[in-house]
Amino acid sequence: MAFGGNLGDSLFVNGIAASPFLPQQFGYADFVPSQSYYALASTVGCFNGQPQGNANAAIFQCLVGKDTETLQNASAYISGSSRFGTWAFLPVTDGSFIQQLPSQQLLTKRINGKRILSGNNANEGPLFVPNDIVTEEDFINFLRNTFPLFTDDDISRVLLYYPSPNASDSMDMAKFATSGTTGASALNESTFASGQQQRAFNVYAETTFICPSYWLAEAFTNNGRSAYKYQYSVIPAQHGVDVPAFLGPALPNQGPDFTKAFMTIWGNFITNNDPSIPADLAAGANSVSSSNSSDAVSTDPLPNQPSAASQWPPFTLAAPYQLNLNQSGGVPFSAAPYPGITNLVNVTQFANPGLRNDFSLVNAYTWEGGRGMRCDFWRSVGGIVP
Repeated sequence: MAFGGNLGDSLFVNGIAASPFLPQQFGYADFVPSQSYYALASTVGCFNGQPQGNANAAIFQCLVGKDTETLQNASAYISGSSRFGTWAFLPVTDGSFIQQLPSQQLLTKRINGKRILSGNNANEGPLFVPNDIVTEEDFINFLRNTFPLFTDDDISRVLLYYPSPNASDSMDMAKFATSGTTGASALNESTFASGQQQRAFNVYAETTFICPSYWLAEAFTNNGRSAYKYQYSVIPAQHGVDVPAFLGPALPNQGPDFTKAFMTIWGNFITNNDPSIPADLAAGANSVSSSNSSDAVSTDPLPNQPSAASQWPPFTLAAPYQLNLNQSGGVPFSAAPYPGITNLVNVTQFANPGLRNDFSLVNAYTWEGGRGMRCDFWRSVGGIVP
C-alpha cells in the first residue's frame, strides 16, 4: 500500500500476512492521534498545556532530547490509559506514505508486489476484548465504546450482521470449536465463549485481523497478481499461537506432521510462488492412507479431490476459497490460552499421540455464517470506524 501502491515489485514480489493487524487508522492531524501526542509530551515534561508560539517544533525537539527509556515508559503509560485492546500510537493516514484507509485502498487494488499469502486464526479476539460481556446491553455498550463515531442506526446494522438471541450469557453455556460450515458459527460460539461474549470477540477479530486478511487476498486478484488464503484452526487457535507452528518450536497441541506441513507451505510460497505441498506431506505420517486422508476436500461447493493442500487454488472473487489448517485426534488436556493472563478461562486442547492433519478447502465467503458478507459491511463503514 505504500505510496499509493506505485512501487510495483521494486521492493518485494511475494508477501506473507499472518493475522494482518488493522487497528483504527485516523488522519495524522485528527483529534485522537493529536491527543495521544500531546499527552506523551506532557508526561515527559515537554508540554505544559499552554498555548505558545511555534509550540509543535519546540515540543518535538524536546521529545528528541529525551532518553529512550523515558519515552518507552511514557508510551506504555499513555497506551495503558487507552481503551481495552487498543494502543495510543498507531499508523495514521498521512496522505503520502499511507494515502488512504486500507479498507478503501485495497478495494481499488492499488498495491505493491505480485503475490500474497494471507491468513488469519480462528479466534483472534479474546485477548483484546473485556471478558465481562454478559447481556446484549453489555454488547451494545462495547460497540459504542469501540466505535464512538457510530450512530444508533450504525449500531443497529451491526446487530443485524451479528445476530444473536438477546438472552444473557450463563456460565453453564457450552463452549466448543465450530466447523465453519454447518451448525453453530463464530457469531455465537467458540472454545473461548458463547453468546454475547463471543459476539464481541468475533466483532473485534473480524474488524481487526480477519477482514484485513480477506481484503488483502481480494486486492491481489487481477492485473497479473495472485493470492492464497488460509485459516489456522488448531484448537484453540487464538491470536499469535500460529507463529510457533511455522517458525518453531512447536507448542504441545501442534503435531510434527502439522508443523512440517505448515512450514513447507510458507517455504514453497517463498521459493516457488505457490504454497501447495505434496499430498503425502499434507496427509502426514499419522494418516491411515492418502486416499483416506482428512486432507481431502469435503466442504461444499467443491467436489472431492485427493488433496486440498496439494491442489491449492488461488483466491479469486468468483471462487473465494481458503485452506483450513486443522488437526483431528489426539489426547485432550486443559491449559491457559495465554500463560500469565488470568482473565481468560482454561480451554481444552489436544496433544499427541494421535494427532492427524485435517486440511480442507472451504468457501471463505460463506465460512462461519457468512464472514465475507460481514467483511463487506465493515468495508462499507470504514470511514467511520475509521
